[in-house]
Amino acid sequence: MAALSDLIDAHTNVIADWPEPGVMFRDITPLVGEPAVFERVVDELAAAAAQWDVDVVAGVEARGFIFGPVVAMRLGVGFVPIRKQGKLPAEVHAAEYALEYGTATLEVHVDAIKEGQRVLLVDDVLATGGTLGAVDELVRRCGGVTAGAVLPIEITALGGRQRLAPMTVCTLRAY
Repeated sequence: MAALSDLIDAHTNVIADWPEPGVMFRDITPLVGEPAVFERVVDELAAAAAQWDVDVVAGVEARGFIFGPVVAMRLGVGFVPIRKQGKLPAEVHAAEYALEYGTATLEVHVDAIKEGQRVLLVDDVLATGGTLGAVDELVRRCGGVTAGAVLPIEITALGGRQRLAPMTVCTLRAY
């Protein structure tokens, strides 16, 4: 099989000016639509995460819901959904954050992460770091500890990794 970076390149579409002018959106739909490529990406994410002793995986709506539960199963731990505002039915912690193109709010059930649990963060693309920074805040508000983060793709020019320091972040393909 081809090199992982070549597979990610071949199975990721770049959509110009979406969702706003000037944004170059990385669409992973072709990647998850090809079972062998999707499995390889998940295997690599889980292998990268195996370096940390994690108790639970937190995945960010919506594309973190694609990778997160599968990585959690591979690691033998549970999955916590981090949802967009207003989607969870019980008491929540909320964190507002900045995107490349605006602001948003994420929420987690207050009892989803237990005191002292080590949490792996999973999403699809690291851009500005705003999303993962908000998830880290939610983990801490629940009493957990962020062990690290794994993502298939990183947009290095947007500086997300630097904004998240000292959090350990592993990405499979950087642009």
